[in-house]
Amino acid sequence: MNQLRIGVLGASRIAEEAIVEPANTLGHRLVACAARDRTRAEVFAEKYGVERVLDSYQAVIDDPEVDVVYNPLANSLHAPWNLAAVEAGKHVLTEKPFARDRTEAFAVAEAAREANIVVMEGFHYLFHPVTQRLLQVVEDGTLGDLRHIDVVMRMPAPEPGDLRWSLDLAGGVMMDLGCYALHALRAFGRFAGGAPTIGAAKAVERFPGVDESIDVELEFPSGATAVSRNSMIDEDYLFTLRVIGSKGEAFAHDYIKPNKDDRVTVTVGSDTRVEHLGTQSSYTYQLEAFADHLQNGTPLPIGLDDAVDNMAMIDDAYRAAGMSPR
Repeated sequence: MNQLRIGVLGASRIAEEAIVEPANTLGHRLVACAARDRTRAEVFAEKYGVERVLDSYQAVIDDPEVDVVYNPLANSLHAPWNLAAVEAGKHVLTEKPFARDRTEAFAVAEAAREANIVVMEGFHYLFHPVTQRLLQVVEDGTLGDLRHIDVVMRMPAPEPGDLRWSLDLAGGVMMDLGCYALHALRAFGRFAGGAPTIGAAKAVERFPGVDESIDVELEFPSGATAVSRNSMIDEDYLFTLRVIGSKGEAFAHDYIKPNKDDRVTVTVGSDTRVEHLGTQSSYTYQLEAFADHLQNGTPLPIGLDDAVDNMAMIDDAYRAAGMSPR
């Protein structure tokens, strides 16, 4: 497969940035798409050059020309349609979060293992040089021993009818933004004795069971601490990651959208330097790595166990805040 043949489920807003532009940049084909409303799918296909519109998600999955299914549907539909793709023998690039909860995530992971199918959760930030640089300055000792990590994930409120406010569709800020923060913190676990555990969490609910903000405190086995601050009612977008060590700190100004701000500021003692790591989209890096894995077997930095573990931590965060998992 020199060229991935991609089928797109739905006609979501995120698809342009997450799959259309990366596919065009890297030379992969957008073979088919479908949406609940065929008219929306037709508009999507015309706008983005998708080769054909089909009548259902299942038709996209069953299309013999589709090698890879991209799933950006509502959170509650991630696991069911990922399972359907696995059953059809199609590899999947799924938007985060992987499922509603750990139970669903485990079911998808087991099915994918049994079928020898790749299902990768779209934590695109991890593939960008900005995040890789943060990991590097901890690994190579530049910052000394890891002491604390602070992750901020804030955005303006979606419209009242947005699916991110729906409990039935597994909405809430932890599912939409907090999943990134917890994933990022877990990525640093190898430098602090293992994955962090949740000590406390506090949420504000917009509707019963649906969180508009949630702050989570965590601790690593080494004693290093972390905090994840998440809000879906902020005045502006803010996606920062600060790593503090015994010798200094590193700060990513926008680790989720480094194509807009690729700065990493590293401070050690009295020396501060600002590094620019490149504005190519993190989604392009992600699709490039995903394709390389399918075509050449190049290892990926995340896999099925990671997806299950991240959903388990999301569940734990909700419980610590006195809420129920999705």
